[in-house]
Amino acid sequence: MINKVVESAVQALADVPDGATILIGGFGSAGLPTHLTDALIVRGARELTIVNNNAGNGEHGLAALMKAGCVRKIVCSFPRQADSWVFDELWRAGKIELELVPQGNLAERIRAAGAGIAAFFTATGYGTELARGKETRRIGGRDYVLEYPIHGDYALVAAETGDRWGNLSYRMTARNFGPIMCMAARIAVAQVHEIVELGGIHPEHVVTPGIFVKRLVHVERVRYKPTAARGEEQ
Repeated sequence: MINKVVESAVQALADVPDGATILIGGFGSAGLPTHLTDALIVRGARELTIVNNNAGNGEHGLAALMKAGCVRKIVCSFPRQADSWVFDELWRAGKIELELVPQGNLAERIRAAGAGIAAFFTATGYGTELARGKETRRIGGRDYVLEYPIHGDYALVAAETGDRWGNLSYRMTARNFGPIMCMAARIAVAQVHEIVELGGIHPEHVVTPGIFVKRLVHVERVRYKPTAARGEEQ
């Protein structure tokens, strides 16, 4: 009997090695698999390459992972925000690497990995510092830069509902990068708020088919409380 449900987030990530590339879903705090990022800290893996839209908020989730010294490099679109002080301090101290990728390119590079696309040309970034050292080509009178897929050893995503086969559905914008990250990683792990019986998710509502998901962890829904700016009281 296929049953991908694992008892705990720590157990689900017990085999994450040092140096792994991990795709982490989320747009800011929307869809961020905080239980799984916390479990990565417990796991104690180091020298990780993290792929995410942002570079952490406050001192929770991805920011906590960086603060714990687990991250060597981050690949993202928006590294600096009002509450990205953890990344800022690490970057200024030379303790973390950054690969800056325009958001559309980031999504397409991840999607390309899952779709088996070896590389693609895009006009985004051409003529900027982001294209330095990359192959360029003029096609149809327009200049393009060559980009390569982003593959992950692991993908960590947050979904609303799952079943024991790993089929997933998401809640509104929490969906963001989750589906393409599951396809682009060797091992996809999802935290879900509800696990239903097979057939409990209408086929038309399955966004990520279970074939792309290896492990599932049930987590209770906790109301998110934004971290206060430093110097402010909670």
